[in-house]
Amino acid sequence: MRAAITGTGMYVPPLTIDNDGLAKIMETSDEWIQVRTGIRERHYADPDMATSDIALPAARAAIEDAGLTPEEIDYLIVATMTPDYYFPGSAPVLQAKLGLVNAACLDIRQQCAGFIYALQLADAVIRAGQYRKVLVVGAEAHVMFMPWSERSWQVAKGETDEPLPAEEIARNTETRDRTVLFGDGGGAMVLEPSENGRGILDVLVKTDGTEVKRLWTPAGGSAYRPYFHPDMYHSGDQIPIVEGRKVYVLAVTRMPEVVLEILERNDLTLDDIDLVVMHQANLRINEAVQKRLGLPDEKVFNNIGSYGNTTAGTIPIAFHEAVEQGRAKPGDLVCFVGLGSGLNWGAVLCRI
Repeated sequence: MRAAITGTGMYVPPLTIDNDGLAKIMETSDEWIQVRTGIRERHYADPDMATSDIALPAARAAIEDAGLTPEEIDYLIVATMTPDYYFPGSAPVLQAKLGLVNAACLDIRQQCAGFIYALQLADAVIRAGQYRKVLVVGAEAHVMFMPWSERSWQVAKGETDEPLPAEEIARNTETRDRTVLFGDGGGAMVLEPSENGRGILDVLVKTDGTEVKRLWTPAGGSAYRPYFHPDMYHSGDQIPIVEGRKVYVLAVTRMPEVVLEILERNDLTLDDIDLVVMHQANLRINEAVQKRLGLPDEKVFNNIGSYGNTTAGTIPIAFHEAVEQGRAKPGDLVCFVGLGSGLNWGAVLCRI
């Protein structure tokens, strides 16, 4: 018995800000961002939207796509690094909004590798016979840590043509290398037992805790004292810190390695793979991974240009679009692979 993907869904907020919009509030340009990241635009949640609100339409779409009702879902896993609340997170909030009256639920915090870990857990509980209809969601509201004033938002959205003061542009530029990367959005999958050859063949996840501070957020935990202070918002301590060059090297090394390892232990080769769906952190990383694996363009799916890095949401969003576009077809062998803070990384082989 395997855990098969029987439904998918995605959602991104309607507010879209392209690189030219960001160039109005910081020292950057469309060319600067695209050359380094491949990102053209990203979506942001409205002020009254939390992560569960982003996850909700994606989850509903996945349940409907699977031909199920909310009452039939018996387990909910939410991967996010931007939970509605420090505790209890987002999963119980989403459970209530969806009406999953029969579902146990939990949040997992593996950041950009979150959806890989969530699929591992879903696969395990289905194979064990503990649960039969598992909803897995990856969603983020990164807008919560953008350190921009209301005035900056108005300028970026094109609501006013009056330029920002030089000091505000300088302040926004201090966190440019991080803030241009992230967007808001969510994706979801329903997994159910399958006996017909479909489903997850294998999951391989890894962690290297010695690399914790290559990609991390200083504020928000017990190691950050005081837990809150008035200047924290403009200090940028609530925004993920990325050692870009080091993370690039780690990603373009570890992701190809884990793909080759999971293939080898299943007596498969790259020729057997129909599509690779990577975490969408940076197009340049994905291009380097593709080159190292020697994969042709038709075997790789990228959509970071339209959404930015939605962290736990990137893989389910990309897979949903790949299915919609006919890039992932029934019977195909798909490899999901991602790397994130921790350092956590992993790969999933799935016959869809």
